[in-house]
Amino acid sequence: MTIASGGNDPARGSNEASISGHCFGDPSFEPKILAILCNWCTYSAADAAGSAHSVYPPNLHIVRVMCSGRVDPSLILKALRGGMDGVLICGCHPGDCHYINGNHKTAFRIPMVKRVVSQYGIAPERIRLEWISAAEANRFVAVAKEMTEQIRDLGPVSRTIR
Repeated sequence: MTIASGGNDPARGSNEASISGHCFGDPSFEPKILAILCNWCTYSAADAAGSAHSVYPPNLHIVRVMCSGRVDPSLILKALRGGMDGVLICGCHPGDCHYINGNHKTAFRIPMVKRVVSQYGIAPERIRLEWISAAEANRFVAVAKEMTEQIRDLGPVSRTIR
């Protein structure tokens, strides 16, 4: 992932960033989405979707965690600062967490993180929390497609977090 100053290139504007070769407003923009998936439920759903040859966008960069409750809010901020255009966090349905209340922690933290990123001028819609069980491979595919389209419509994230 490269972020380069536009310099004096009139095609990009004086201080506009070029992200992976795409300029802001470029209709060919393809978002990069960090998908943080619970090992026990959503990762299994993603695996089942792949095994069933279901097609979901390649824009998702999947990271498996043991529990969605282990997702530190600073990781989300680092992902947005480091080149991701969106972050999708998925875990077990409430009441089904293998670690009792991990997903309750996540449900509390994500709205807080959305408020923080909005203070930096980043659309809170770039962060999404979903509960997807291992048996919901089709739902995982649908959420992946929805999130990719939503982020594509928003365009590249502004890299203003320091």
